[in-house]
Amino acid sequence: MSEPPVVRKATRADVPRLAATLAAAYPDYRWTSWALPEDGRTQRLSRWAELWGALVPVLAGTAWVTDDVDAAAAWVAPAAPPHAADVQAVVDRDLPRVFGARQPVVLASERLGALGRPDEPHWWLHAVGTRPAARHQGLGAAVLQPVLEQCDADGVPAAATVYTSTVVRWLQRSGFAITHSTRTAVDHELPIWTLVRQPKRR
Repeated sequence: MSEPPVVRKATRADVPRLAATLAAAYPDYRWTSWALPEDGRTQRLSRWAELWGALVPVLAGTAWVTDDVDAAAAWVAPAAPPHAADVQAVVDRDLPRVFGARQPVVLASERLGALGRPDEPHWWLHAVGTRPAARHQGLGAAVLQPVLEQCDADGVPAAATVYTSTVVRWLQRSGFAITHSTRTAVDHELPIWTLVRQPKRR
């Protein structure tokens, strides 16, 4: 029987590999081809992964990785404070560069997905991914566990918005349930599901 994967909080030194892991995990996710313009898509995805999937959550202390960083989960904590001014300046500068002309519909769709989020403070799953060569080993579920265990200890929900039924079923295996479903703004091209996991009572 194989040993369970070692999962730890990501550090600043992990940012390059964490970003590379998410960039490797997301090309075949339907959201990627919908949200990111075709021109320079690989570079846009890499910058998205570097900034929103890696640097921002690592600085906030809300990213977890397997020890080899082959899988990662990035969260937003309940009542998270605003980003530091220099980080926010980079976000404001690079958001239009990443999404280009797609930015308005992406942001509008994110607002639609947020309608199913809990009213009370909760952990928000911003990104999760596993390198293709390391899939089907339970690593994705493993990197979710530290926050889900914290949710249970604190009596706090966790939530996520996803764009494929495959990810819906995957999150349901970790106790998430659909609270809201709609389609992307303007073009209605992709389905959107919001899922919430209520804390387990001890």
